[in-house]
Amino acid sequence: MPTRRIHVQEPRADKAIAQSAELAARFEAIRRELGVPEAFPAEVEAEAAAAAASPALPDRDETGVAFLTIDPPGSMDLDQAMHLERDGDGYHVRYAIADVPAFVSPGGALDAETRKRGQTVYAPDKRTPLHPTVVSEGAASLLAGQTRPAFVWDLRLDGNGECTASEVYRALVKSTDRLDYEGVQQAIDDGSADDRLLLLKEVGRKRLELERRRGGASLPMPEQEVKEDADGHYRLDFRPPLEVEDWNAQISLMTGMVAAEMMLKAKVGILRTMPAPDQQAEDRFRHASRALGIDWPQGLTYGEFLRTLDRTNPKHLALIHEATTLFRGAGYTPFDGGLPQQSEHAAVAAPYAHVTAPLRRLVDRFGLAVCEALSTGDEVPAWAREALPSLPEIMTASDKVANGVERACADAVEAAALEDRVGQVFDAMVVDKRDKGGAVVQVQDPAVLANAEGQSELGTSVKVRLTEATVATGTVRFEIVS
Repeated sequence: MPTRRIHVQEPRADKAIAQSAELAARFEAIRRELGVPEAFPAEVEAEAAAAAASPALPDRDETGVAFLTIDPPGSMDLDQAMHLERDGDGYHVRYAIADVPAFVSPGGALDAETRKRGQTVYAPDKRTPLHPTVVSEGAASLLAGQTRPAFVWDLRLDGNGECTASEVYRALVKSTDRLDYEGVQQAIDDGSADDRLLLLKEVGRKRLELERRRGGASLPMPEQEVKEDADGHYRLDFRPPLEVEDWNAQISLMTGMVAAEMMLKAKVGILRTMPAPDQQAEDRFRHASRALGIDWPQGLTYGEFLRTLDRTNPKHLALIHEATTLFRGAGYTPFDGGLPQQSEHAAVAAPYAHVTAPLRRLVDRFGLAVCEALSTGDEVPAWAREALPSLPEIMTASDKVANGVERACADAVEAAALEDRVGQVFDAMVVDKRDKGGAVVQVQDPAVLANAEGQSELGTSVKVRLTEATVATGTVRFEIVS
């Protein structure tokens, strides 16, 4: 089945699951089957509490800068805050990232536990955090109105949005505004947004244009969102993208590109890499576009071609699913003393490093420590340098667990949404073919991507009958009836 983009909303903290004991039991079983950690050991909680009470604070004070955060509603583990202002004909962007190293003692119990976990794991009913919440949702989180230590990426951009100068330093910061994506988009659209948000739009669009020019690519895959309604029932919808999410992502991508440049110049660090698709994969994708009757002009890169696809068009949607074969092989590449053979991330079309989500992802803590030392001219901390070779294995294993939990939980919610509709017929579109016969179909309402018995041409609209929906196994099956 094609890769799905699944967004699990922040779990509601104010009440338990109300839909069914069966669905709740399935979520627990998924975590157990995939080895998701349970509660933190007592010594880890104790160490985290002590660190939260007395972190290693920086001397520099930038609490006078009006940083803001943009996150999904309900989020408490806030990694990033930003401030944008004009700088002559260009821009001055300050991007504050939670200073997790201030709370984690190298070699301590908390350090060891985070290396076991790798990243925060999200499910519809709860999150399993990388760090105890006293740190991740409290003392280290960039919550509005709170003074926090942070790594500040100080970036100067020219009028085209190109970064011309950069540095990163530790400083105390204070976010003044806690915003969410829908609210920011509405404020920009209705004209009530302040200058910082208007500049986010301006810079974000210019960075998107730079991405297009350098050959960057993003896959416009429909994002399946698990939601919980007011009665505690879970459902699946296809989540419409907001422009502000792309603009916000461009600030993070720019920071990761600057971090990678620092690391490569100093010949030490860890990159997030992905090879370019080989000729065979690109030829197969071009063949699929011809088969679906979608024109791919000669000379147009696959990244630019993907930007022309409309996820509401059945044939385009089928081709988007086919394009997942172009986005494979992502990994982490550490290096120390020399340059790595693979340095680029093909989708970014540039070297790139993860440094903007240290509360939720282990590798970022080490990347931040490396870059701050390089920027200030200090020695890279031994604890960070020594960990670099071990990080790819940790992150690959945790990615597998996190992605597995999201997929399995979405399967369970699909089954729960459909279990009383077995025998009914739905409108769907064929988005992929299965190797052993049958097809993969996307049902629009409810938002379901599932296997279907029967044959039909790729990219066609069909009627499908639901033949099975089993919550206990997360199994949903259809058959094509016309």
